[in-house]
Amino acid sequence: MAEAHQAVGFRPSLTSDGAEVELSAPVLQEIYLSGLRSWKRHLSRFWNDFLTGVSPASPLSWLFLFSAIQLAWFLQLDPSLGLMEKIKELLPDWGGQHHGLRGVLAAALFASCLWGALIFTLHVALRLLLSYHGWLLEPHGAMSSPTKTWLALVRIFSGRHPMLFSYQRSLPRQPVPSVQDTVRKYLESVRPVLSDEDFDWTAVLAQEFLRLQASLLQWYLRLKSWWASNYVSDWWEEFVYLRSRNPLMVNSNYYMMDFLYVTPTPLQAARAGNAVHALLLYRHRLNRQEIPPTLLMGMRPLCSAQYEKIFNTTRIPGVQKDYIRHLHDSQHVAVFHRGRFFRMGTHSRNSLLSPRALEQQFQRILDDPSPACPHEEHLAALTAAPRGTWAQVRTSLKTQAAEALEAVEGAAFFVSLDAEPAGLTREDPAASLDAYAHALLAGRGHDRWFDKSFTLIVFSNGKLGLSVEHSWADCPISGHMWEFTLATECFQLGYSTDGHCKGHPDPTLPQPQRLQWDLPDQIHSSISLALRGAKILSENVDCHVVPFSLFGKSFIRRCHLSSDSFIQIALQLAHFRDRGQFCLTYESAMTRLFLEGRTETVRSCTREACNFVRAMEDKEKTVHSEQWQLSTSQIPVQQMHLFDVHNYPDYVSSGGGFGPADDHGYGVSYIFMGDGMITFHISSKKSSTKTVRQTCIPTNSLFPQEPGVWAPSPSSLRPRIPGPSPSSLRPRIPGPSPSSLRPRIPGPQPLLPQTQASRPPAPPPSDPGVQAPSPSSLRPGSPGPPAPPPSDPGVQAPSPSSLRPGSPGPSPSSLRLRNPGP
Repeated sequence: MAEAHQAVGFRPSLTSDGAEVELSAPVLQEIYLSGLRSWKRHLSRFWNDFLTGVSPASPLSWLFLFSAIQLAWFLQLDPSLGLMEKIKELLPDWGGQHHGLRGVLAAALFASCLWGALIFTLHVALRLLLSYHGWLLEPHGAMSSPTKTWLALVRIFSGRHPMLFSYQRSLPRQPVPSVQDTVRKYLESVRPVLSDEDFDWTAVLAQEFLRLQASLLQWYLRLKSWWASNYVSDWWEEFVYLRSRNPLMVNSNYYMMDFLYVTPTPLQAARAGNAVHALLLYRHRLNRQEIPPTLLMGMRPLCSAQYEKIFNTTRIPGVQKDYIRHLHDSQHVAVFHRGRFFRMGTHSRNSLLSPRALEQQFQRILDDPSPACPHEEHLAALTAAPRGTWAQVRTSLKTQAAEALEAVEGAAFFVSLDAEPAGLTREDPAASLDAYAHALLAGRGHDRWFDKSFTLIVFSNGKLGLSVEHSWADCPISGHMWEFTLATECFQLGYSTDGHCKGHPDPTLPQPQRLQWDLPDQIHSSISLALRGAKILSENVDCHVVPFSLFGKSFIRRCHLSSDSFIQIALQLAHFRDRGQFCLTYESAMTRLFLEGRTETVRSCTREACNFVRAMEDKEKTVHSEQWQLSTSQIPVQQMHLFDVHNYPDYVSSGGGFGPADDHGYGVSYIFMGDGMITFHISSKKSSTKTVRQTCIPTNSLFPQEPGVWAPSPSSLRPRIPGPSPSSLRPRIPGPSPSSLRPRIPGPQPLLPQTQASRPPAPPPSDPGVQAPSPSSLRPGSPGPPAPPPSDPGVQAPSPSSLRPGSPGPSPSSLRLRNPGP
């Protein structure tokens, strides 16, 4: 992602004489400013800090303690052991008639001091408990007695109903690792990709660094760790994201997909209405801290600081560096449709508009026949330009079109109503998914406002997607919001039988406001240049989405392996078979176990991984590489258990992806969809002469048949065949006949790059006299009940047994995953 992009662009100036470091006053100033920003954040959220600062207690607990003390005083008992009498002596004497008031004030002060001391003790105890990390080293499926005791104590000190930010004051600070360990681990991580000569030279430089500069730099980090909440996160945000001058599109933003097999309604305005309503419900719960904190193993809390900037946030471009602008509230969204911008209100009389009212407003925008003004259609391409260029143009734009610019940047989020359909299609599943991913990642270069915290994309056929700006938070945060949105708009809000949102429209609502842009002439050329650059960047990105259903997380666990480690090793093997060499590999890992933690790098190309790959290939070729040519990330799933995924297996998001970190590398994200499928999102640059448009994933050739260990069989290779959404099925919908639904899958071949000629043929043309099957009936081995029934009960779907492939399947030892040709 963006951090890997910055690592690629960083070129340290190291020579045999070492690196010179001149740090003194500037570094101390940066440390001072970091602490100042940290304290300002605490002051800006004083009320939330008060509510969460007393957790696991509550303000009512103070009232209970005060009442107990008063009752004891009435019964002539002194629980303070004489302290309240001393407090009364210190209070001013207001005369005999106010003697009782002095007693009440003394009891209140004593209760407050005792209450505060108890809360402080609980916080210290909980912070000490949360500093224990021995549970990370426990073997899977087993738990030692110390860890069980630790879990019990955490449960006791955590309280019963924690709010979203309840644990913030109890989270431990991220520790500064020793510089010796850092250097040792760095040398271990680069050893697989360096020749003996290069490694010896790097080791000499490392020892020189330890001797000359390490102690001073380590002292700076320790000083900052004492002063600021986190010694690295704010610098990470500034130097990795905000100081980057590259375009946000492809280089920084990432995307998230809708349900893979289900589209609840084909009506674009209805889907937009329910999705926006669900997003704003999430914001409402977020403001009231009604979203429960994320807990590992149901006990260990993660930092929730990144949730604060999901909504009402914009990344403002600057000449040298950007800054993040976050508003306390916003009661409108900015909408883009066919080159026009609209300001659409989301509230009426301080209450959120109903989904049906929001659908009505979106439909008004879709029905608006007014054309786009000159250059207005391509204006958003400026947000895809290099940041310095966009900062200079924005200065002129702010003076000429301040009101329109403020309506966009001050919106809760940005909504793009695309005029084209997207999503999985029966005719060409691979190409349709690739186009879907590309539309979410880059669009047309001018139909997304990439500065906004996120853009909700609604396609003409009702498919959804999300384009997320990276600087304000990491993927698990936006993924949490996206899971809530999809589950809420589909299962809680729902749709009527005709596909519209439930409820009634509100004809009294005013029309959405069309934004007027007074664009000066000097901006026209900048828009044209930005559009040209955005199109070049967009057309150079190659996206491929692979729903891999040969096996999933369940099979990997049966082999007593970590699912994430398995995928990382598989990627190393695939990359080695592609390039014939190893490379530095980036895998993101969160540090939210600590206060205000964000992300860190896992260097998964280890010596052990390389030895495994060599054992698989029986080759000894290793070539030096310096860049993150393989950038990987796992997308979290089911962070919120809002519905039973086993009963509704189709209602799981297919994850998301990001652009490649290097011009000659790959960007790979993956998501475990239930227990039987893994979806890969692969990206690369078309202009690269080193990347290929196919990827090999080793399957059960890695696992010999042993008693008690299950391996995939050829019969498990029946692929999912896409079909229309349940709500869109009608009698006699054109589609292939049941006998023609047998997909042709390439027969057994060695695990080699696939040529254009070996590509699986598309399904035959549709037969207008055949009814289309429902998605649930097309999924072999579907656990639990099927997806919700179609709106028309007269539609009949063939049984899964009639969909059995009739052509020979691939070898159980290999499955070819390939990008379609241009």
